[in-house]
Amino acid sequence: MDDEARATGLGPVPDREPKDSSKGGPRRGRRSPYRHPRPGEPRNGAGAKAFGGGGFGGAADLSGPTYAALDLGTNNCRLLVARATRDGFRVVDAFSRIIRLGEGVSTSGRLSEAAIVRAVEALRVCGAKMRNRGVTRRRLIATEACRAAGNGLDFLDRVRDQVGIELEIVDRETEARLAATGCTPLVDPQAQGVILFDIGGGSSELVRLGPCEPMQHGPPHPAIQGWTSMPIGVVTLAERHGGVTVTPESFERMVTEVAVYVGRFAEMHGGTDGVHMLGTSGTVTTIAGVYLDLLRYERRRVDGCWMSDEQVTGVIGRLLGMSYEARVANPCIGAERADLVLAGCAILEAIRRAFPCPRLRVADRGLREGMLVQMMREDGVWQ
Repeated sequence: MDDEARATGLGPVPDREPKDSSKGGPRRGRRSPYRHPRPGEPRNGAGAKAFGGGGFGGAADLSGPTYAALDLGTNNCRLLVARATRDGFRVVDAFSRIIRLGEGVSTSGRLSEAAIVRAVEALRVCGAKMRNRGVTRRRLIATEACRAAGNGLDFLDRVRDQVGIELEIVDRETEARLAATGCTPLVDPQAQGVILFDIGGGSSELVRLGPCEPMQHGPPHPAIQGWTSMPIGVVTLAERHGGVTVTPESFERMVTEVAVYVGRFAEMHGGTDGVHMLGTSGTVTTIAGVYLDLLRYERRRVDGCWMSDEQVTGVIGRLLGMSYEARVANPCIGAERADLVLAGCAILEAIRRAFPCPRLRVADRGLREGMLVQMMREDGVWQ
C-alpha cells in the first residue's frame, strides 16, 4: 500500500532533505498536517490550510526522541524523520525513492535480485539519515511485497546483515489502520462518513470511517467502522493487463477484476449519503496534479485538494486518451509512473462505481504519518 513517492513527479524521486530557501541550508521543517488548531482557527475539512496542506510552522520542539517512520512497499521506499511539537510534529528529514521491490512477485512468487539491490541501496540512504539525525524512536515496516514473496523473510535477514536495519512485516489490518490514522485530519468534520482508500503497488486498502471526534491536543482518532485489504495494486494489475498501451477495453477489464473485491466490501459498508471519499496514493495525487495542471508536483497544492466526481471522471478520461509517451512527458506522471497510472485509475474507478460519492479529497500523507502519530501517542506527547 504505498504508491505515492515523489518530490517533483519527474522520474526517480531524488533523495530529499528540506532546504531553507533564503539561506540555502536545512530549513526548520514543515508544519505538521496534524497540528492542533489554535483558538479561533478552523479544524480539518475546511481547514486544509490549518492542518498544513503541506504548510510550514514554527512550533517549538518538545523534549523527547527524534522519531523515524519508514514504509517499504511494493513500489516505493519512503522515510520521514520528525520531532514532536505541542501541536503535532515537525519533519526534519525525508526520503522517497521508487524501487519497485515487488516487480514480478505476482508471477514468480519471489523478490528478484535486481529489486533487492535497489531496495538495499535505498535503505542504506535511510539508515544514514536516521543516524545523522540522531533517531532514537523508530518504526520501520514492510508491506505487501514482503508479505507475498516466498523469500520475503530472507530479504529481511539480508537487510539486517547488510544495512543494520530491522524491518517489520505488518499485516493488512495494521496497514489499513495506520493509513487511516495518517489521513484522519483531512476528514470533513461535517461529513456523516468517509470512504478512505489507499491504492498501493501490491495491495489496496478500503476503510469506512465514521465522524471523527476532535481531540483537545493532537490529531483526531480514526473512527473505523470497517476495512478490507485487496490483494491487488498498480504493479500487479499492470503486470497482468499491461500498463504501457491501455485501451478502453483493457481498462474496463482491469475495472471488472477489481470490482469483485470492492463489491464484497460495498455489500457490508455501502451507503454514501453525507459521505465523501478520501484517497491516499500516488494514483490520486497524480490525478490531482493533472487536474491542477501543475508544471511540477506541488504537495502544498495537492494535499487537501477537493475534486468533484465529474472532475475525477474528466481526468481519468484525459489520462486514458494519452499515449504512453504523453504520460511520460507529463510532469506529474513521468517515466516512473507512466506504465502504472492507468492501473491505479482502474482501481479508483471500481471504487467510485461501488461508492458513488459526490466529492473526493486528496491526501499526500498516509502510513508514515500514521506511524509517527501512533508512536507519539504511545509516548504521551499530547497529554
